[in-house]
Amino acid sequence: MTVTTPDFASPAPRTLCTDCGVSRMADPSACGTACQFIKPDYPGMETRVHGRAAGIDGDEAFFGVTGAMYRAALTPARKGAQWTGLTTRLAERLLETGTVDAVLTMVPDPDDRWRPRPAIITDAADMAEARGMRMGYAPLLALLEPARAAGHRKIAVIGIPCHIYALRALEAKLGFDALYVIGTPCSDNTTTENFHGFLARLTDAPDTVTYLEFRADYRVELRFTDGTNRLIPFLKLPISDLPPDFFPTTCRTCVDYTNRLADITVGYMAGEGDQWLIVRNARGQAMLDTLGAEVALAKPGTRGKRASAVKGFVENTRRAAGGLPLRRMPDFMRGMMGWLMPKIGPRGLEFARARLEMKAAEAILHLRREEPAKMKNMVPTHVWNLAAPYGLTPTANEISAKPKDDHHQQ
Repeated sequence: MTVTTPDFASPAPRTLCTDCGVSRMADPSACGTACQFIKPDYPGMETRVHGRAAGIDGDEAFFGVTGAMYRAALTPARKGAQWTGLTTRLAERLLETGTVDAVLTMVPDPDDRWRPRPAIITDAADMAEARGMRMGYAPLLALLEPARAAGHRKIAVIGIPCHIYALRALEAKLGFDALYVIGTPCSDNTTTENFHGFLARLTDAPDTVTYLEFRADYRVELRFTDGTNRLIPFLKLPISDLPPDFFPTTCRTCVDYTNRLADITVGYMAGEGDQWLIVRNARGQAMLDTLGAEVALAKPGTRGKRASAVKGFVENTRRAAGGLPLRRMPDFMRGMMGWLMPKIGPRGLEFARARLEMKAAEAILHLRREEPAKMKNMVPTHVWNLAAPYGLTPTANEISAKPKDDHHQQ
């Protein structure tokens, strides 16, 4: 049985809020200690969840605590899935095996396929409803109390990083007997209404789009109700035509792109057309093991060099954060570069590293402009470390005198 979100009181307006659902719970003041955007402590949280904090060298400096990393694909891919269906299949197996009583996740709103609607799913067959991408905010964590009240003692949660940080902060107080966390990376969310406006800029028939994905080959894929599809190079996207508030400050200042506190992260960036798995602890490995031969696993590849792409992104972001117009590539060059980037640009793990460095730089530059007083508490050391090669280092006012993660300083 699938139980969709009851009506909750709207949260009080606040800055840097993605409406993860905590402010809709019985004690909305819990936001003060649970919110990713107030004073995050990633080394402390990683140690509690995974048994250790992430290393400062190698891929853990980019992606967080890593027990194993794979390029992965379900065989066969599931119909209606965003990629191959790995995220929903992991949760489905937890229900099939009785490991959990319920899964908290997102399903499409009945009136708008793109609008996320939080749901409690208790029947494995209903996990198919959760396949695919949704765009917009949804108070997933507001379902924790209804799930507990319904008698669910063992649960799984599928969420994006701002959901999962708050979930982990509240975990000890929730009283569940078991908690399994499947995380997906996240970046640049917006409202569902804004997303419809974006679709309308991509096609004359936005109501017929059934699928949209930013792919690791530098193209966006659209699929339509008539079975056709269209690939649009990143460089030809109308990003510079979007309104200034299209991406909220929260998403432009995200400090956890790879969902570092999930038991297992399922993404795409280093998948090179498949999915990308980061197994972070024993619970994550146990979830993966339940799939057996259903999933094909391989070592992630890596190609190309990221430095010039990241430098260009940092310069454009610096201009945008300073209120200056973005530099636009001349139209006659867009086609050529759109053809060239998939061939010479960073791929696989190098593509993922590039995106992490870009997000780190973006967070620092936008916070400096919009919320400078929050810098010293909100930017973790791992973000500063990623941005340092590009000349972004903290001033005396931008770092705590005694940071919680000072043992991770370089």
